[in-house]
Amino acid sequence: MRQPLTATRSQPLTGRVRVPGDKSISHRALILAALASGTSRIEGLLEADDITATAKALAALGAEVARSNGAFEVRGQGVGGLFAHQARLDFGNSGTGSRLMLGVVAGHDMVAEFTGDSSLCRRPMHRVLAPLATMGLRTNAASAEEATLPLTVSGTRDLIPIVYELPVPSAQVKSAILLAGLHAPGRTSVVETLPTRDHTERMLGQFGAEISVEETEEGGRVVTVGGDAELGGFKLKIPGDPSSAAFLVAAATICPGSEIVIEGVLLNPTRIGFLETLREMGADIEVLNLDEAGGEQVGDLRVRGAPLRATRVPPGRAPSMIDEYPILACVAAFAEGETRMEGLAELKVKESDRLSAIATGLAACGVAARIEGDDLIVEGSGEVKGGGMVETHMDHRIAMAFLVLGLGAREPVTVDDTRMIATSFPGFAELLTKLGAQFS
Repeated sequence: MRQPLTATRSQPLTGRVRVPGDKSISHRALILAALASGTSRIEGLLEADDITATAKALAALGAEVARSNGAFEVRGQGVGGLFAHQARLDFGNSGTGSRLMLGVVAGHDMVAEFTGDSSLCRRPMHRVLAPLATMGLRTNAASAEEATLPLTVSGTRDLIPIVYELPVPSAQVKSAILLAGLHAPGRTSVVETLPTRDHTERMLGQFGAEISVEETEEGGRVVTVGGDAELGGFKLKIPGDPSSAAFLVAAATICPGSEIVIEGVLLNPTRIGFLETLREMGADIEVLNLDEAGGEQVGDLRVRGAPLRATRVPPGRAPSMIDEYPILACVAAFAEGETRMEGLAELKVKESDRLSAIATGLAACGVAARIEGDDLIVEGSGEVKGGGMVETHMDHRIAMAFLVLGLGAREPVTVDDTRMIATSFPGFAELLTKLGAQFS
C-alpha cells in the first residue's frame, strides 16, 4: 500500500545532524571485504534496503556478514573464493549492487540468477555485460544490448584481462570491470574520458590490490588493476553520503533564515558537483573540520539560507552529481532566471525516467520546466507556488526532492509514495523534522 507524505512551508531550519553512511562506499566495502582474506570491520555502513540486498547476495555466495558492537564484520573468502552451485540473488531496487556483483561473479566458476524489483528489471544491463562478456562472463541473454534482469550468468576462473574504453562515463561499469580484473591474470585497464566517482580504485589500494591511475592529456584517466590479487582484511569507517546530505543542504538553502551543520560528509572531488553548482547559484555553504579518513576527504557542512540566481550546468559536471539532478532542479525553481542542466541522457535510465519525472513534478507545482533533447531547463522566479501531487514512479530521489521543494513552497506539496526512500536514506523525514521541517 502506498504511503503518501505532504511537506508544508517551513520555518527556518536549525541544528546539527549526521546523514547515513555513503551508499556507494557501503556497497564497495561489503564486496571487497567478501573478497578479502580474513575478517573486516566496517563502521557507519548504510543500513538501507540497497545495502542489505548486497549483503544478502554476498552471504548467499559464502561470505559471513554479521552485526557486531555497532559495526558490521565480514569474514571474506579471498579473491576467487566465493562459491555457490547455483544462487538466486535478489537486488531489490539496487542498480549499483547488481552491476558491481556481476563483476564479482564473473571471476568465479558458478552460475547465478540476478533479479530485482519491477523497477530494476526494466533498467538496462548491456553497458556492464558487454565488457564482462569480453572477459569471459556468459549470460542467457539473446544479446548484451537486450539484457535486463532477471538474468542468469555463468562465471569462470579463466577470465581474460582487457583494456576497455568506457563509451559513456559510468562508475558502475568501471567498478565491475576492475572487480572482475582482480581474478584475471595480468592487468586490466579502464579508460574514461571524464573522471567518474573513484571509490573503487581508492578502496582497492587500501586493501592491498595493485592499482594505478594515470591522467590522460585529454583530461580523462586510465585505471589499471593487477590480477591474481590478494586482498587483506581491513577496518573502515564510512563517511556520510553527500547525495543524502544534498537534500538537507537544499532545504536549508531555500528556507530563509536557516542555519544547519551536517557532520562528517564525504567530500570526494568526484562527488561535489552539486555543492559547486549551488555555490555558483549563490548558496551559503562552508566546509568545516576538513579531514581524511580511509583515503577519502571528509568534513562538516555549514549551510545558511540564501537567495539564489540561475546558472548553466555543463554536461561535463554530470558524473560528479548524477544523483543530485532531481534536487538541483527543485532548488532551481527558487532561483531567479533560467537554469539549464545539460547532457542528462543518463537520467532517462535511472530508477525511473528521472528527466520526465522531474519536469512533470515541477509542472504539478506551478514551475515552468521543459526538456530539450537531453537538457532540462527550469524557469525560476524566486518563489514557488506548490500545491501539487507529485508522482514518484517508485523513485526515492524524486520523492525526497519534491518533499524538500514543499518546505519552501507557498502551498503544501504531496508525493504519492515514500516507501522507496528507505533504499538510500532511512530516517529522511525524521532527520528533517529534527531540524524543524513539517510533514503530515
